[in-house]
Amino acid sequence: MSAPLVLAVDTTAVFGSVAIVGGGERIIAETELRAPDGYDQLLFDEIGAILKRSGLTLRDIDLFASASGPGSFTGVRVGLTAMKGLAAALDKPAIGISNLRAMAAMAEGQLRAPILDARRGEIFGAVYSADGRCVIEETVAPMRDWLARIPAEVTFILTGASPFDATLPLDARRSLVGAALAATIGRIAVSEFASGRQLHPAAVDANYVRRADAESKWTDR
Repeated sequence: MSAPLVLAVDTTAVFGSVAIVGGGERIIAETELRAPDGYDQLLFDEIGAILKRSGLTLRDIDLFASASGPGSFTGVRVGLTAMKGLAAALDKPAIGISNLRAMAAMAEGQLRAPILDARRGEIFGAVYSADGRCVIEETVAPMRDWLARIPAEVTFILTGASPFDATLPLDARRSLVGAALAATIGRIAVSEFASGRQLHPAAVDANYVRRADAESKWTDR
């Protein structure tokens, strides 16, 4: 099976990205985005621009990938809906990749603990092994509570804009990664495709970790 040509997007936070990844997990093109007002009026223009710059069309894409969260509820939905819609229209597979998993893949260490700001005084966190397995499940929790549950030998992974560096133990191993995740998401998608995981667009779901406020109010009644 030849390696797929992947279109990958991340719209889960203010800083996002779009990337095209080809055979051998090679990055063909990547564009960093900033969308403080959301991606719904921006994403398809950026997809068109990166395809044109790469000399490609949507029909050349074999696999559509999106960051599945955690992150902004609206942002997660925009990226996933776009990739699922394009995949369905072109009868191609689609896949969602966790932001935390992508961050872990961008760093080194046997145990990798990516951290994202979940706001409300909480973080999204998990622990991944060097081969990409999730060894402590993704969760949302206050930073202090999460630190008490994870091994001491982890390497913490933060984006350059993370507010949490100062809250880590002084002797903690740290790795700073960029905020642009789309290329890494595309590379993971290539690996998943090679292992036989090819999902129908309708089967791709969001990875919110935390329930939306409206859902919480309804189900907690």
